[in-house]
Amino acid sequence: MEENGTKCPPSEAGNGSLVFAVNGEKFELATLDPSTTLLQFFRYHTRFKSVKLGCGEGGCGACVVMLSKYNPELDQVEDFSVSSCLTLLCSVNGCSITTSEGLGNSKDGFHPIHQRFAGFHASQCGYCTPGMCMSFFSALAKAEKTNRPEPPPGFSKLTVSEAEKAIAGNLCRCTGYRPIADACKSFAADVDLEDLGLNSFWRKGEPKEVKLSRLPLYTPDGRFSRFPEFLKGRSKSPKSLHLENSSWYTPTTLEELRSLLNSNLIENDKLRLVVGNTGMGYYKELDNYDRYIDLRYLSELQTIRRNHHGIEIGAAVTISKVIACLKDADTLNYSTDGKQVFEKLANHMEKIASGFIRNSASIGGNLVMAQRKSFPSDIATILLAVGSIVSITTGHKHESITLEEFLTRPPMDSRSVLLSVQIPHLEPKGNGNNSGSNSKLVFETYRAAPRPLGNALPYLNAAFLADVSHQVSGVLVNNIQLVFGAYGTKHATRARKVEEYLSGRMLSASVLYEAVKLVKVDVMPAVGTSHAAYRTSLAIGFLFQFLSPFLRVGSVACGGLSNGLTGDLLKDSLENHRDTSLCQWEYSKLLLSAKQELKSSKEYHPVGEPITKSGAAIQASGEAVYVDDIPSPPNCLHGAFIYSTKPLARVKGVDLESNNQLSGVAALISYKDIPEQGENVGSKAMFGSEPLFADDLTRCAGQQIAFVVANTQKFADIAANSALVKYDTANLDPPILTIEEAVERSSFFQVPPFLYPKQVGDFSKGMAEADHKILSAEIKLPSQYYFYMETQTALAVPDEDNCMVVYSSIQCPELTHSVIATCLGVPEHNIRVITRRVGGGFGGKAIKAMPVSINNIKIKFFSH
Repeated sequence: MEENGTKCPPSEAGNGSLVFAVNGEKFELATLDPSTTLLQFFRYHTRFKSVKLGCGEGGCGACVVMLSKYNPELDQVEDFSVSSCLTLLCSVNGCSITTSEGLGNSKDGFHPIHQRFAGFHASQCGYCTPGMCMSFFSALAKAEKTNRPEPPPGFSKLTVSEAEKAIAGNLCRCTGYRPIADACKSFAADVDLEDLGLNSFWRKGEPKEVKLSRLPLYTPDGRFSRFPEFLKGRSKSPKSLHLENSSWYTPTTLEELRSLLNSNLIENDKLRLVVGNTGMGYYKELDNYDRYIDLRYLSELQTIRRNHHGIEIGAAVTISKVIACLKDADTLNYSTDGKQVFEKLANHMEKIASGFIRNSASIGGNLVMAQRKSFPSDIATILLAVGSIVSITTGHKHESITLEEFLTRPPMDSRSVLLSVQIPHLEPKGNGNNSGSNSKLVFETYRAAPRPLGNALPYLNAAFLADVSHQVSGVLVNNIQLVFGAYGTKHATRARKVEEYLSGRMLSASVLYEAVKLVKVDVMPAVGTSHAAYRTSLAIGFLFQFLSPFLRVGSVACGGLSNGLTGDLLKDSLENHRDTSLCQWEYSKLLLSAKQELKSSKEYHPVGEPITKSGAAIQASGEAVYVDDIPSPPNCLHGAFIYSTKPLARVKGVDLESNNQLSGVAALISYKDIPEQGENVGSKAMFGSEPLFADDLTRCAGQQIAFVVANTQKFADIAANSALVKYDTANLDPPILTIEEAVERSSFFQVPPFLYPKQVGDFSKGMAEADHKILSAEIKLPSQYYFYMETQTALAVPDEDNCMVVYSSIQCPELTHSVIATCLGVPEHNIRVITRRVGGGFGGKAIKAMPVSINNIKIKFFSH
């Protein structure tokens, strides 16, 4: 077959349509932009609005759905949660997707998950709740397929710990996690109902039998996990998709992939290799690709092989499956030391990302990002420490190299493919004068991040592997590998100087002291790295934590650093390492039990009663309508702001890339487009007003400069992010960036008299007479970022008699009404603002939401 005058590989000839199911309903698409995500399809082309857009990076869980795949060879269905904002729609070919409204709704009846979330007061604004329900339901579906004993009626096979972890990657900014965890734990077979907090099902002191009878009954009947019959046939043969001048290829063998990569079909095209697409959460996709190659159907990349040399894992195997494989190594005939290494690798991998990301992300994709884009990968660090080997193919050339060599090579191009990663089975070897029988392997991994679990990149990660043996005078380090990553270098590196110093030495306090000094030299963050000193101190702390169990630290504390620490330490130190590792892992776990004591009074009845919130169930099912859930009218335009990157500068012009006109960009709006009768005002508050756009001068970083209008939100975002703003800072005073500079230059905000604090007592006299005086004090508060789950959004719809109806996610609709009229120069009665519900507020949707509403109206006027 020929396409556009070029010859396709034989295995890829023929057009195919995309077929999948949503809540049992069949969808078949013949034309589609392959860059479309599952979330975009749900929100713009279906009635299923429970799938919310929060961060758009896979970090909040508001978009989680359950994906089901049928394995025809095993006649089994695999269910797992995924982040739909990162999942490409073409990758769900032949799959079944379940959303929260598919579990239950107000028409067909709510699912027990919805009912218990409502009854345990686990939904406040409700924006994040459907995603949490789906994360938890996926865990339920997975647990029901295990061989565990049948639970009591009304409960599931989940444990309390698993129930809590099921929603570990889902963020909630207003409810608080206690009621959410309680709602999930109420399904666990081993739950203690007394541990569950305030709810509307029972009252304190009621017997257990009454509590059980009042919980909405959960019965795992399997109807939500049934795989549609019309999809089972398609699961046997993945097809290539050729859609809208772009192609999605799914080779099934390595030869097909090589044929495709070497064909002239993609010689001059932009090519993208994909597996889980989770890398787009960190590296935004700003370019359009001509060809996509899905690597998930290559058997060579999906195979896991185990032998006495170790475990070889295909590059397309998901991180979740890698974790399961490493934990399953206990069933193989590996040594105790080797099993320990595999187990700790798995434990560390469970700390990175979240469950619904690990279910899609591949181990190979993670390593390629580390190699190609210097991604601060935990996986690269821990696999480097154990001497992993990677296999690569380029054209018809195949090679196996160490992971260390792989990371230091120039970035891979799109025609090179990582095939597999081999994790060796390690055993102690001792040294030349000492047999391995007297040696032990000690392996530990470390990670410091803003959050111990979930989507938070580390400040530093590390992995240490030591071969140690007991000597009469102490513990001898036969060999040691120390790897540090994510500290400001391009990739994870081994601390060679420290390794060379420690290898062959007997451990003592002085040796540890010298090693610590060498770490300061070996682990040196690059210039410009944030928190550089902190990262170095972490490296020192990790090394000390690793080596100190081998020392009698009591003598160090009493007598300072000294030599001559002897004794039979190996057994005790290894036990200390086991305990330290256990404590480190336990620290990362969620709380399993707690007590909540509340005293209620009938004096203000029914105030204080645990009454289920009205609308909580429809929030959980996804039926609650937020602004972005409102169907867009025909020919609706979308917009995105262009923000200043300079704190103080003249704006000389804004240029959009030329290809934006081909991508649906309709207009660029700035202060020059404000109507003559209107004013450049974007918000009003008690301290005055703020401009909608910067004029010729931008006065702070982040100020709105212009507004891009396009026919889709994606094109508007791409155009805004790629816009080039020309600045001029000549003959301008430097910006004021600190309080000290403001005081020095007498730049103060005028506080309205009604906000002056009322004086209570004589402060000066009191301080003069005080026994203890404050001689000096300094408080510095860093900037804060509003993190409501629902982003700033508004929808403007033309109404009769030259009026405009604005649906806004705002906390101050009355102020928005006035600001819009003032900006446009129209009577206030021509503007109507409607706020039904807000997906999180915290004050960030008061003033800052107004400019969004104003520009949506401008879009509507423009489209008319």
